[in-house]
Amino acid sequence: MKALKIATFNINGIRSRLPALIAWLEREKPDIACLQELKAPDQQFPRDALEAVGYGCLYQGQPSWNGVAILARDSEPLEVRRGLPGMEVDEQSRYLEAAVQGLVIGCLYLPNGNPQPGPKFDYKLRWFECLIEHAARLRASEHPVLLAGDFNVVPTDFDIYNPRSWLKDALLQPESRDCYQRLLSQGWTDALRHLHPDERVYTFWDYFRNHWQRNAGLRIDHLLLNPELAPYLKAAGVDAWVRNEPKASDHAPVWIELASRKRR
Repeated sequence: MKALKIATFNINGIRSRLPALIAWLEREKPDIACLQELKAPDQQFPRDALEAVGYGCLYQGQPSWNGVAILARDSEPLEVRRGLPGMEVDEQSRYLEAAVQGLVIGCLYLPNGNPQPGPKFDYKLRWFECLIEHAARLRASEHPVLLAGDFNVVPTDFDIYNPRSWLKDALLQPESRDCYQRLLSQGWTDALRHLHPDERVYTFWDYFRNHWQRNAGLRIDHLLLNPELAPYLKAAGVDAWVRNEPKASDHAPVWIELASRKRR
């Protein structure tokens, strides 16, 4: 495996933000990019435009909502699966898995879960349980695996500017946080927090109440590395400049850099 830069970005509507997406790809040049909230059916995915700037594409769209994609610079992602085991009847496009550059990449958009309590929160927890079960199988596979995406969970109070305003939100509920910690306890490394343990790092700033201008953010976009991959983690960060661009997504891209790895 060569040295790689891998990012996850909740684009919040790929058609309206395509120029911003391409500008980011051309400036930051991630080797692999996982996208969430495409909000477009497959026939409206801008494959030609992304291929024109050097990215092969694998995507699972949905009209108006959800949708995930994996982009690979100068290569084509090889599809492994669409959707999580246990969620075969799920009509929402939230999970896409591919082999890329010697890695297994799971791109995910975990349900928001609001309002809670209620059926949307129940769906979030059910989806999370299926992710935990599938992640355990990936963890046991001994392949280098990365889970990347918008997890819609704030892991701790240190990952939010002020938890008091969000106490009833599904992103901060004990059940959501417990699921995330159970996932990590399998042996996954939260890249951003691992390399920045004492830094308040945010990946999402709401459009309302000047959250971006006040840096009133949340950390809900995560890249998790299994033990096979974690030793090669050398850097991680957030491309916060993207959030300041005109007509920006309310998320910023989160990225990691991996050192080169010899083949077995």
